This record gives sequence, structure tokens and C-alpha cells, in this order.
Amino acid sequence: MSDILRELLCVSEKAANIARACRQQEALFQLLIEEKKDGERNKKFAVDFKTLADVLVQEVIKQNMENKFPGLGKKIFGEESNEFTNDLGEKIMLRLCPREEETAELLSKVLNGNKLASEALAKVVHQDVTFTDPTLDLIKINIPQDVLGIWVDPIDSTYQYIKGSADIKSNRGIFPSGLQCVTILIGVYDIQTGVPLMGVINQPFVSQDLSTLRWKGQCYWGLSYLGTNIHSLQPPISKQNSAMQSQLTDDTSSELEFSHLFSAVISTSEKEPVRAALSRVCGRRVFQAAGAGYKSLCVVQGLVDFYIFSEDTTFKWDSCAAHAILRAMGGGMIDLKECLERNPFTGLDLPQLVYHVENEGAAGVDRWANKGGLIAYRSRKQLETFLSLLIQHLAPVDTCT
Repeated sequence: MSDILRELLCVSEKAANIARACRQQEALFQLLIEEKKDGERNKKFAVDFKTLADVLVQEVIKQNMENKFPGLGKKIFGEESNEFTNDLGEKIMLRLCPREEETAELLSKVLNGNKLASEALAKVVHQDVTFTDPTLDLIKINIPQDVLGIWVDPIDSTYQYIKGSADIKSNRGIFPSGLQCVTILIGVYDIQTGVPLMGVINQPFVSQDLSTLRWKGQCYWGLSYLGTNIHSLQPPISKQNSAMQSQLTDDTSSELEFSHLFSAVISTSEKEPVRAALSRVCGRRVFQAAGAGYKSLCVVQGLVDFYIFSEDTTFKWDSCAAHAILRAMGGGMIDLKECLERNPFTGLDLPQLVYHVENEGAAGVDRWANKGGLIAYRSRKQLETFLSLLIQHLAPVDTCT
């Protein structure tokens, strides 16, 4: 099974190379934007864009995995279609060709005959990438390939990618916007149960060399299957969080004394009732950031305790990768609305997000929306205390629907 995970890490790095290459030439990047069709548009934004980088990344992931693991490519799903229309009105089905020269020729049609740009992109697409991590060698389990499905978000936070801001300052390590918020997300799930099993988050733009203006990235991964939980990092736990954990007892009377030791990251579009409740629970430790993948990564990295989002504008491809990594860490990702409606005295399991069933009666991308919102977390014990405080301070549930 480490072979599939290792290949996913390699293709994520190849995808990151494509994302960086497309940003390297501004003249090229201006050619790469095409407005999405109505059925593909995320209703959260007035204008949503698909880039050639998005499509290239998705196709590279599909075809690389199919080449190594025949049959798996057909079970890779994502946000983007591979149909592109150039300035001449020609519709082109973008695919990865067997030879670099053939891919360059196909890309040239999309890029209106820009031969230099097409050849440069084709070279990156066909470049061999290796990924080494000794921890991968510890994985000795076997997951049947026929139960695997894969969700891909080729470039999450496309707006930040298009905008390309490189000089945004972080707030306690969390970037509110900018290229650092761009992620490539690959999540593997069980097609029978919908449970996330493996996740890869590649952050292509972590640090920039000011002399060459070239970017370096970072990759995170996790695997959770039948009691085996392994991941690429142990998130740092701050002294404050350690102090909070030591105070967690069955005595809820002390909750308010340490409630402000919780921290959360939210979207800039989060609704006011949720913002107000979080402010009362977390104090000043509520941060805003772009990109569902990046906000989830902030939880994975231990920069915050929770990522909370009350709206229905994240999708299975946004959450599956981080959910798998968090499961490997002992955490998870749950349906916020169901949590707020549950009876805390029933002792029911937390409503974890699942990835194999589409929303009944929905159309287009909404078929795969996380309809009840979400909370991403690392610690179940922290989550239970946090939820009890949040519910105390939150307006009625219908404000979050």
C-alpha cells in the first residue's frame, strides 16, 4: 500500500512543479484563465476561474496513477473537466500524451500557438519526480485497490493562485491570503463506506528565494486503515494547549476559565453568529484565511485547534485529503450542523464526513457539497469541550444553515 501512497506523493510534487511553472511567467499566466461554465461555478464566488494549471494537474494525477495502477485512474474524481476552449473557439480535450512532443503539440492548441510556453509546460508534465520519506517504509498493510476512490482538488484556492500575492505577512504563522494558501489536495477513500483512508496535501508556495524568485514547497501525508495510523508529522502542541489539556476534567464548571485557550481558523465569508460565538469561546485566537485546503492544513500543522465553516460551499475534493491525515493523527472532520442538532446525552458518535454518497436532489457541483458545514479537529477530547462551549454561545441552529 505504501506504493500507492508513494506514487500519490510523487504526482502531487509533479503537480506542484506545474503550478510553480505556470506562475513563473506572468505573460504565460495571463493566457491560462478561462471562466467556468455555470454548472461548474462555485456559488460562493461571483466569478470563478478554471486555469490550465488546474486541468493539467488533474489530468497528470489521473494518468500517472492509471499507468502505475491500471483501473485506478477511472476512480479519480475532481472539480475540473478537461475540456478547454481557446481564443479561436476550438474545444480541446486536454490529456497527457505518451510523448512530451505530443503533449506540447496539444498544449499549443490551447495556448493559441504559443510554442515556447507549450514546450516548457510539456517538459514539466513529463519530468520524472521522486519522493522519499523513510516513514513510508514502515507501512506494511495492504488495502485492496478495488475499494479505493480518489478525490482531487488540483489547485485549491484558485483565486489566490491567480492573484499571486507573494508578500503577505502571516499572523502567528497563519497566512490570511496569498500564494501560501494554495494547496494541491489528493484524498483516498473507501468507496463502500466513504471513510477517508489516505491523504496528501502539497503546498507548492511555502518560501521564496528572493534572489531567484523561485518557490519551494512542502508536502504532508497521512494514512488511517484498520487501526494503523501513520503520518508525516507530529503537530507541535503549544504550551497553552498543553496547559489546557491538563485542565480537561469532567468538571464542566471550570470550562470558561480555559475556554480562550482554544483557537480556530475561519473563512472571510463566515456568518456573523458563528463569528460572535467563536469570539466568545476563543477570544482573540480566531484567525481568517483563504482556501479550505489551507485552513485544514493549519489544523494538521497544529497552528490552530479547529477549522470551522458553517456554509455549504466546500466539497468532497476540498476535505477528503485533510480528513484522512487528521484521522491518522487521532482527529477528524465532522458535519457542523448535525453536531449542533445532536443530543449530547445520547452518546452518539460524531457525524464524520463521508465521501461516497452524493447529495440527493442536488445538481452540478452541489451534488458533492459538504451541506452541513464542517469542523476539522485533531483531538476528540478538545472537540467535545469546544462544542459544548460553542453551543452555549451560538444562536439557534437555523442561523447556520
